[in-house]
Amino acid sequence: MRHDFMIVDVFTDVAFGGNQLAVLTDARDLTGAAMQTITREFDFPETAFVLPAENPANSRRVRIFTPGNEMQFAGHPTVGTACVLVMSGQCAPGEIVLEEGVGPVPVTIRQDGGSLSARFRLDRPPEVPEATPSVADMAAILSLEPGDIADIFCAGMGVNFTFVRVGSRKLVDRSRLDQPAWERLLADEWGAQVHVFAGELTDGAELYARMYGPKFGIPEDPATGAAAAALVGAAALRAGSSLRIDIVQGVKMGRPSRIEASANVAAGELRFVEVGGGCVFVAQGQIEVPEHFLERA
Repeated sequence: MRHDFMIVDVFTDVAFGGNQLAVLTDARDLTGAAMQTITREFDFPETAFVLPAENPANSRRVRIFTPGNEMQFAGHPTVGTACVLVMSGQCAPGEIVLEEGVGPVPVTIRQDGGSLSARFRLDRPPEVPEATPSVADMAAILSLEPGDIADIFCAGMGVNFTFVRVGSRKLVDRSRLDQPAWERLLADEWGAQVHVFAGELTDGAELYARMYGPKFGIPEDPATGAAAAALVGAAALRAGSSLRIDIVQGVKMGRPSRIEASANVAAGELRFVEVGGGCVFVAQGQIEVPEHFLERA
């Protein structure tokens, strides 16, 4: 049976930049095994599957898969799926609510002429583990010298990351994930995904980043909205004040992206985190799914 899909590039205003996303706009009869197999067929960092909302007050339910496994939440599929719902005529611009594994996620979609962008909101602080990997371990994992590393911290909002701040963009570009070192030192730890960046964690700053996600079958991600949410949330809590940052990612891969992230802090507590960016239509079509992958009525 054939299923409609749309391909978009997320966290960019230009086609063939940002992070690729395939969205199946009606996945009601697909099994989880079918969704995982289709995701591997597209071979993008993530593929999203749209389902009716379980709560009629919400807009849609979304299941998100990487080539390796299903995700409870991910940033660029949230932004991209919201924009696809407008592109396909299923929703109008404005605020919608997507049901994901982490619960309801409000998303505001804006349309300016032919341009679409979306911004999601998470109304909770990031999770932070008790332990942080050592400088020596992260230097080995990133093929850098210990002196190249300025800071390490871990945080997650649905996806857990180890964040490594280095002294320059050149060091970010020089980084290379050492797979054996990662498997030995980090694969089974709390923050198995590695986000390396340069720039100061101050209001209005621009960071330059790369993200390695081998546990999800993603050697490198061009744009990572979940990492942006955890990063800005953790940084705002450390600073004790609201924070707005832009993250440039994917440059080394030839897929430049820009992620806008902000965290609102009041009376020492993080009230919400917002992450957004542009979304560009690339292609649409149909994919043939064999009958044995379909749910039986």
